Amino acid sequence: MIEYKETMHGGIFMKVVILAGGFGTRISEESHLRPKPMIEIGGKPILWHIMKLFSYYGFNEFVICCGYKQEVIKKYFADYYLYNSDLTFDFTDKNNKIVHANVAEPWKVTLVDTGLNTMTGGRIKRIKDYVGNEPFFMTYGDGVSDVNVKELLEFHQSHGKVATLTGYNPGQRFGVLGLEGNKIKSFREKSESDGNLINAGYMVLNPEIFDYIEGDSTIFEREPLEKVAETDNLFCYKHKGFWQCMDTKRDMDHLNEMWEKKEAPWKVW
Repeated sequence: MIEYKETMHGGIFMKVVILAGGFGTRISEESHLRPKPMIEIGGKPILWHIMKLFSYYGFNEFVICCGYKQEVIKKYFADYYLYNSDLTFDFTDKNNKIVHANVAEPWKVTLVDTGLNTMTGGRIKRIKDYVGNEPFFMTYGDGVSDVNVKELLEFHQSHGKVATLTGYNPGQRFGVLGLEGNKIKSFREKSESDGNLINAGYMVLNPEIFDYIEGDSTIFEREPLEKVAETDNLFCYKHKGFWQCMDTKRDMDHLNEMWEKKEAPWKVW
């Protein structure tokens, strides 16, 4: 029986795990300078946009799985308070620093070195000690959405199985999920005739998920999720709103254009 911790305001406490360690080779124009989750939309990293969505629904504790150019992510959060506050540096008074307005977020952020070449499953396995024996959210650090993560969690609680992932129909660009009702029965690559749901991230995982992951070389979307699906323990939360990943420069330009025009559906805060 899975128990969920409550916050002091009566909500459910859940940690949010974000995968942010990949190389981002398909958007190398930007990722040679910084990890893909740090590529900016409207002057803020896409990672920030993802965190703002979860924070809007009351989930403010994050575990970031770092890898490639992790120092960029660590420096960003180390200086976040300074970047988001009004400051006076008084060099006539022993270099005194005065903070006038603190607009930083109510976040607790743990940055974990999950290795340079570790696969997605391995990265999740490496943060086991940071989430403990509790359910947690997990998503990728390169996709924005207006998914209602509170409803996602409620759906996960309703079926009581090991894992829930968000399914989305973007057309024929990605691999697809074989569904039986809300139950995921198979994973397979896309074909020309497909208009099926894809894995959009934004998952809820019970701690048993760690038992399905062998080590650093495990690709989470293959053997672990396939095994969970085979045992009828993987369910799909169908999202019909907005979702977009940032795979290419074209994606980046499109998302920035939406933000600049104030037409960004993922900005629910």
